[in-house]
Amino acid sequence: MTIMKMNLKTLLSFLFLSFLIFSSLYGEEKLNNIKEPHKFNFYSGMFDTGDSVGESSMIGIQHQNENLYKDTFLGTISPVTGFLMTGDNSTYLYTGIKADYKIGYLNFTPSFTPGLYGKGGGKDLGHIIEFKSELQMSLDLPKNSEFGFSFNHISNADISENNPGVDNYMFNFSKNF
Repeated sequence: MTIMKMNLKTLLSFLFLSFLIFSSLYGEEKLNNIKEPHKFNFYSGMFDTGDSVGESSMIGIQHQNENLYKDTFLGTISPVTGFLMTGDNSTYLYTGIKADYKIGYLNFTPSFTPGLYGKGGGKDLGHIIEFKSELQMSLDLPKNSEFGFSFNHISNADISENNPGVDNYMFNFSKNF
């Protein structure tokens, strides 16, 4: 029962932190006349690359509403939500923020997304709450699409004694719908 109370407390803390982050974004949202405001990023790659024991394939999907963004001195910031699953049935459900930087047809997109990790049959990352930091480079394609490559690191930032972390890479295809 004590573990369940601790997990509930941790989950509520996570939800409260997410609310604080997004309340500032939604408070000053800008609405555009974008025809297809929902951007979906479909990706596939390797989870825990470089570790012969934990390495696994993975697939995922990520959503961004193009109408919700905030121009800041750090760039164009917007909320993002996604889900990934590995070949070992590990799962990661996340929500956070990303920044978009365009240089001609090239896009540079760093992001930070806290989330909930389920071990499944895969690697034990030490805690249900994990944090994903990602860098993505993509190229604009016709019809509001992008193709890119990304690298990320997922770890629990030492909120648990066990914090092995994982490095992942993916190929991405993004499309506005």
